[in-house]
Amino acid sequence: MAFDAHFLHFCNAITEPYIEMDYFVITAILVFLSAIFGYLNVRFLKLPTTIGLMVITIVFTMGIFVLGYFDDRLLNAERYIISQIDFKSVLLDIMLSFLLFAGALHTNFNQLKVQRWPIFVFSTVGVLVSTFLIGTAMFYGFQLFGFDLPFIHCLLFGALISPTDPIAVLGILKQAGVPKKLETKIVGESLFNDGVGVVVFLTVFQFASSSTHKITALEVLELFGVEVIGGIVLGLLIGWMSYRLLKSIDDYDIEVIITLAAVMIGTVIAQQFHLSAPLAMVAAGLVVGNDTLRDSAMSEITETYVDKFWELIDILLNTLLFVLIGMEILVLTFELNYVLAGMMAIPVVLACRYLSLWLPIHYFKDKLDFVPKTNLIMTWGGLRGGISIALALGLTEAMHRDLFLVITYVVVVFSIIVQGLTVGRLVKKVAK
Repeated sequence: MAFDAHFLHFCNAITEPYIEMDYFVITAILVFLSAIFGYLNVRFLKLPTTIGLMVITIVFTMGIFVLGYFDDRLLNAERYIISQIDFKSVLLDIMLSFLLFAGALHTNFNQLKVQRWPIFVFSTVGVLVSTFLIGTAMFYGFQLFGFDLPFIHCLLFGALISPTDPIAVLGILKQAGVPKKLETKIVGESLFNDGVGVVVFLTVFQFASSSTHKITALEVLELFGVEVIGGIVLGLLIGWMSYRLLKSIDDYDIEVIITLAAVMIGTVIAQQFHLSAPLAMVAAGLVVGNDTLRDSAMSEITETYVDKFWELIDILLNTLLFVLIGMEILVLTFELNYVLAGMMAIPVVLACRYLSLWLPIHYFKDKLDFVPKTNLIMTWGGLRGGISIALALGLTEAMHRDLFLVITYVVVVFSIIVQGLTVGRLVKKVAK
């Protein structure tokens, strides 16, 4: 009881107007919560880390909501913390680069090379087709709930929900027992389609927000070319330079720091020149993680330290991210119609993903020996996560931000918890 009293006093104090929490204090609180929730998951729930953390955080936040009716100090403290964090900026501008580099670093480059064409089509054509299908379906679906939304705003939702989230996918597929050649397709697609998806979202966003200036096809191609191609070229260059530096020395401490510097400076350069930082870091990670190059550039002890360092970064940021996703429930505007629209969006998003993958899978399946029910597994295993929420937070009020944010949150929670928990059983049942 004494501890509870002191903790409530602390939470009340930090919400006072004359007390300003700096980013270190906020980060310390988030890491503390991540450690506690992670412990509870490992000790009692024993769920995959990403799923367990989000479940516990949502339950924790809902508990604080209930407690807020009697004592709102904890609720005010959590709201204050969330208000100080620009989730969109933190994820898209900072965390995503580290997470994608770590994911690409441990991706089988040779398998990725074999599957390069289906991965390319899934992450480009698939995202575009899915965006249009979801936007069209939601445009008519919204009318069932009395929402009269412009078609371009529905396309915005299609663009932000179409990319699968590499962070959620990588974290859950490791424990799902997916066959390697299928895992490569899903992971490879998710590594690239988030960068493409962000560019598609930004393009549609410009159309939606430009009431006077009409955007031409040339401007769209220029934006897509600069962001996507420029980002990949930058990433390949950074990866090659890192490889040359790693090859010229044999000191695991400095070599680990070189990989860290590559991600940080690469992200800064990409942002300064309006290139896709996510795609740049995927390309850099694939180069540095390429077995042929790393065997000639790193000693065995360096490989161990580099891998362990980036595994730790991956785990830490994943933990923080899914705690933040759970806490973002505080920014939602709960209305029954919004939640019902979110429930409607779940089958719509899944069906449109299935349709967007159907043609490329049928085209490539005989050439690359796809496993049975590839489309079904890729549809159910294509999880949505923090990227979709971050993009939804970037919408303006005129674009029905509150509505789309609730719908996105419902889809993401269903995707991570329900799909994430059952994809392993689906694989065992159909991929024989």
